[in-house]
Amino acid sequence: MQLRQPRLAEMVADVLRGRILSGEMADGSMLSKQEELIDEFSVSKPSIREALRILETEGLITVLRGNIGGAIVHVPQTSGAAYMLGLVLQSKKVNLRDVGEALKSIEPICASLCAERADRATAVLPKLRALQEASIECIESDVLRFTNLARQFHETIVASCGNQTMIQLVGALEAVWTAHEEQWAKEISDDGEFPKIVVRRNSLKAHEKIMTMIEEGKGDALGSFVRKHLEGAIFYGTKAGDRTVNADVLR
Repeated sequence: MQLRQPRLAEMVADVLRGRILSGEMADGSMLSKQEELIDEFSVSKPSIREALRILETEGLITVLRGNIGGAIVHVPQTSGAAYMLGLVLQSKKVNLRDVGEALKSIEPICASLCAERADRATAVLPKLRALQEASIECIESDVLRFTNLARQFHETIVASCGNQTMIQLVGALEAVWTAHEEQWAKEISDDGEFPKIVVRRNSLKAHEKIMTMIEEGKGDALGSFVRKHLEGAIFYGTKAGDRTVNADVLR
């Protein structure tokens, strides 16, 4: 029995997808040309084109049209997941306070995991301390940079928790929040409202305590402290109004 064309295309897409996700094909590398794929899989050109269309729809490749031809490989990244999450939240008309509340619930878990890591002194703290030092340097001179570094501090806590599922899931949510907070900071930074110097100083104190608690391995207590600390961030990140998620800021 002869397989229908779409089924052939799906089989080819499955093989190529597996190569990309396994790391056999590096991010930014070029996929084999259509003629080579036709020879390899012994299928028609329409089947190859349909397979490439499937992969492009999934964001795993970008097909180059015109004289250049070929396709560029894209290994899935957290940024891509964040954009897709942003689209879903936007379609549901989710407001930023809702996003902040979600982070307040799950980021403390990541912080606790950081404190429980046996290698926290080398795998977690050096990165946090570097961000803290950079924040101290610009606390009065560059509000936007300070805001960016403060968000990086929290993103690093998530990225360093050691649990890959949490890193990807919470990391995507962190990216959604960060993009909106930075956009709002740019809009109002000229009038000196966000964040006020006292808020910046309190943020540094909180981050210092977070690092101390990680160093001392106080996972349970740290979770509670981070949750309380994030309450202030949610207030400042949403006080401009009941804004809803806009995926465009993640591009």
